[in-house]
Amino acid sequence: MSRRNLWSSKRDVDNLPCLQRLFLSFNNISNFESVCCLADSPSLSDITFDGNPIAQEPWYKHTVLQNMLQLRQLDTRRVTEEERRMASVVAKKEEEKRRESHKQSLLKEKKRLTINNIARQWDLQHPVTNFATNEDRKNSDSPSLDPCPMDGSTTSAFPEETGSLDSVLTNALQALSVTDTHLVDVDGDTLSLYGSGALESLDRNWSIQTAGMVTTVSFTFIEFDEIVQVLPKLKMKFPNSLHLKFKETNLAMLQQFNALAQLHRVDQLTIDPQGNPVVNFTLWKYYVLFRLSHFNMQKINETEVTQNDMIMAERLFGILAHVASSELPHYRVISILGDARKKQFRYLQETKGKKHGIVNEENNDSKRFVGENTNRAMLNYTTRDFYNEKLEETKEKKKFCKIYIEDLVKEATEINMKKEALQKLWPQMFIELVRDAVLETRNKNSYMKFCLQQIADQK
Repeated sequence: MSRRNLWSSKRDVDNLPCLQRLFLSFNNISNFESVCCLADSPSLSDITFDGNPIAQEPWYKHTVLQNMLQLRQLDTRRVTEEERRMASVVAKKEEEKRRESHKQSLLKEKKRLTINNIARQWDLQHPVTNFATNEDRKNSDSPSLDPCPMDGSTTSAFPEETGSLDSVLTNALQALSVTDTHLVDVDGDTLSLYGSGALESLDRNWSIQTAGMVTTVSFTFIEFDEIVQVLPKLKMKFPNSLHLKFKETNLAMLQQFNALAQLHRVDQLTIDPQGNPVVNFTLWKYYVLFRLSHFNMQKINETEVTQNDMIMAERLFGILAHVASSELPHYRVISILGDARKKQFRYLQETKGKKHGIVNEENNDSKRFVGENTNRAMLNYTTRDFYNEKLEETKEKKKFCKIYIEDLVKEATEINMKKEALQKLWPQMFIELVRDAVLETRNKNSYMKFCLQQIADQK
């Protein structure tokens, strides 16, 4: 059959109920879609595709046999049961692969929509920088926020019917994409947290394997002050986290970096310019190196930290730590020194009993853990919420103390008034007491009888 008549046979295949043998060699057939209608011919038992581009494809035989189950011969060769079985196995694997690909595409699309929803919520809460942030976000994140192809990324050798896709996943995507306000994503060694609600995930019972594998933690669309409150949990849950990323976290002041000093260790720090005004300060990197010098940080924003950077940081901010320590009250200095000693003591307790080799291996980490300069430790950061809570607590304490002192003063005043009244009345009272005693004891016999009578009456 010539290529000219191929399309006619495609339309008229239903009019050939007795078609048994069909030779389509050298017809420049390049895809299975152009001949897939032949699978509907129940009488077709012998077909040839040799000499066509389609016959050169690796999936050619498996696809034809899986879709044309009635064939007995293909390209003038008898079809064996083993070939049919292999075609069925390959088809199942391909179907599973397509389903998995589609599932991953749906999850990726759901993630994209969820992040977009979180971004909208963030923009509503920060309307001042809304427009500029959106423009920057479009320019830098357009690849990650572009819609994902819903038909999967794997190229199929034959047409995939949309009815075979997992409708449950599709419905779940449509239902959840609008309502989710936070996202927790673990990809390899990176834990990504989007939206303030994601911070609650740190309370989960993470498996030891997953927690130990995480070395990078990324925060996006979360207020830095909220992140500060969970840093102790982060240090405890993910002890191997060495790289912190902050994007759209409202990092606006150098003092906020002081809060990172409470972590166990940080090797890399990435502060994205989007939503973090602090990067507009020219010297912010030097301040980070100065305040977190005990971490011996390796990279900041993917740039290697050099010895010259450390020297410059010390020159720029060394006097700051001295001023801070000299201005603090004496009791606060003692408290900070006490905390440093506690860290040293805790480390000694943890390393006690370990083998000598293990202690030597951990020596560098221990220096980082307890090596924070006391002057630098004076530079701390209190979040606005924590400050407001302390302020309210201080007001309540002042109010309580004021009421308590007022009550004490009132009670002391009443006691003093009673004392003065007693002092005025006491001379007259004393005279009357003496007079009554003299009158009662003037007749000794009658007084004794009176006393005895009182005793008898009491019995």
